[in-house]
Amino acid sequence: MKGYLVLEDGKILTGELLNGDDTIGEVVFNTSMTGYQEILTDPSYYGQIVVMTYPLIGNYGINQSFNQSKGIKVKGLVTKSISDIDSNCQSQDSLQHFLKINKIPLLHDIDTRYLVKIIREKGVLKGAITGSIRDIDTIQKELDSYSIKDAVANVTTQNPYKEGNGKYRIALIDYGFKYHILKNLIDRDCSVTVYPAKTSAEEIMDLNPHGILLTNGPGDPQDNAESINTIKKLKGNAPIFGICLGHQLMALACDANTVKLKYGHRGANHPVKDLKSNKCYMTSQNHGYSVDTESLNNDMEVTHVNLNDNTIEGIRYKSHPSFTVQFHPEANCGPQDTAYLFDEFIDMVRRS
Repeated sequence: MKGYLVLEDGKILTGELLNGDDTIGEVVFNTSMTGYQEILTDPSYYGQIVVMTYPLIGNYGINQSFNQSKGIKVKGLVTKSISDIDSNCQSQDSLQHFLKINKIPLLHDIDTRYLVKIIREKGVLKGAITGSIRDIDTIQKELDSYSIKDAVANVTTQNPYKEGNGKYRIALIDYGFKYHILKNLIDRDCSVTVYPAKTSAEEIMDLNPHGILLTNGPGDPQDNAESINTIKKLKGNAPIFGICLGHQLMALACDANTVKLKYGHRGANHPVKDLKSNKCYMTSQNHGYSVDTESLNNDMEVTHVNLNDNTIEGIRYKSHPSFTVQFHPEANCGPQDTAYLFDEFIDMVRRS
């Protein structure tokens, strides 16, 4: 059936709609050629409609082991074309069926190149996927009033739980983490206790953790005042490694500031320079905010920068054993180039 993407600036793009439920979200784009299942199940996309820039999506199907959380977290998916055939020995399901059973609309036959140019020029826009534009005034009012609220609260675990039986006790604070972060820790001989985002510093320290990991997650980092105050109490008590939102929250807890990017970094091909080794790595990224360079203080040392726009991609802290990165070293999807950072975290844990 005919479907439409209505943007808040008034533009309407026409395509074919599968799974006819209407939805509203922030419209963002991802430049990955593969990894659509990992993108769909990444909690950092909560509240967003994802546009895939690669023109053919769905050709290798779905395998439940590739999920990065429990179920799909995006509000909708927009593509140029969708494959009718999933040709892969690991495929258990088609992308179309996976979206259908999760009631996520798929809008295809869209000129995604044109759409991405709009987003790059105007910045992230709110949009609605709908099967009808008869009542366009109502849709525009809904777009005007839409905002992503309580993002972390909607994706974090509700109760603590433990995974792994290694010798290093790690407290993982769940702001919307991807499963592959947990796997990387377990593979490095860790016993990981996963805590809800609003867990108090006192409860976390009752574990007497050897290290603390601040995870990725969705939304504006400045909306998480309680988590920022918790990190202020935790820093210095154990080595801390922060990823993505965790990187931003640590910076805010250390009196820096964050800013919203025009259209964010989302994809598996973002070049990042490690300033210590002078090497460039291809990284997986998914964020719409960045730590403000102008807000850094003398306790912060920039360790990584983005070679596309020179935004901060990593910080090491001088007064306590903590370091954070904006990109995703666990990848999935994406290159595994920066998985060495998990080794650096474990080395820091050992030394402490």
